[in-house]
Amino acid sequence: MSESRRRWQRVDGVLLLDKPVGPSSNAALQRARRVWSAEKAGHGGTLDPMASGLLPIAFGEATKFLHDLLDASKTYEAVLMLGVVTDSGDAEGVEVARHAVTADDAAIHAACVQMIGEIDQIPPMHSALKRDGKPLYAYARAGIELERDARRVTVHTLEVLSIDRTEPEHPRVSIRVHVSKGTYIRTLAMDIGERLGCGAHLCALRRTRVGSLSLDEAIDLTALEALAGDARAPWLQPVDLLIGGLPRIGLPDLLADRFIQGQRLVLDTALRAPLAQVACGPVRVYRGNALLGIAQFAPPGLLAPSRVLAAAST
Repeated sequence: MSESRRRWQRVDGVLLLDKPVGPSSNAALQRARRVWSAEKAGHGGTLDPMASGLLPIAFGEATKFLHDLLDASKTYEAVLMLGVVTDSGDAEGVEVARHAVTADDAAIHAACVQMIGEIDQIPPMHSALKRDGKPLYAYARAGIELERDARRVTVHTLEVLSIDRTEPEHPRVSIRVHVSKGTYIRTLAMDIGERLGCGAHLCALRRTRVGSLSLDEAIDLTALEALAGDARAPWLQPVDLLIGGLPRIGLPDLLADRFIQGQRLVLDTALRAPLAQVACGPVRVYRGNALLGIAQFAPPGLLAPSRVLAAAST
């Protein structure tokens, strides 16, 4: 069916997609969007074409909560090739140097452990960060190197899974790493190589978690496209999957009506009881089992709407 003749429809929900190596995140998003002919969609964090793994996709009202997902920590499994340096820091780049690898397994483990904690990273030129409206990779492709400020990121954990010395001159190191938002795994690979004195580049990357969302619950893109209509339904999960970690509060009809109109509420003791352990911050708000949106809660009982679902008022 041509895109011009496709009948786009309102779809609300979340798809946990296992993006394959090859397509960009946006290309994978558009393919998933066409499965449901969804008129509005977005994804929760870019994966490079060479990377695979968890790509959360939000349809319709769920797109209102993507910002929270972009701020979430991520977990990756990656493979580093030691001794080979590329201009982009990954396998898609051009090789610029080769060095002998003299590090033993103990030195490799030590170099990885040293990366754990708060570190400063300089974003790579081959990235989607923008300068004067243009992504950095556009400058890099034109042979232009720009000054970039270092960013403070956090490597929560970094575990060496295996060291493959099948090619003795260029060992491959498999790692699992849990990092804060904005962390570049290719830069991490390069920094590990620099610590070992031999250089390195990222040759494979797979994302396994985004916040509380897991790759274990995701479906492969090709498998999704092969499903008949009814068989696809279980893979479209509720909107509140993206905010399941927030405290929950239910409102009676009168207050729910005021909430969806954007009014601030003062909750009585009984209503705010579920939030007794909440100092302050965002909460998810319901009428029965229907999600109305999220609000900022401040003791003793102030509830201020911050994002209200359009569906709540229909």
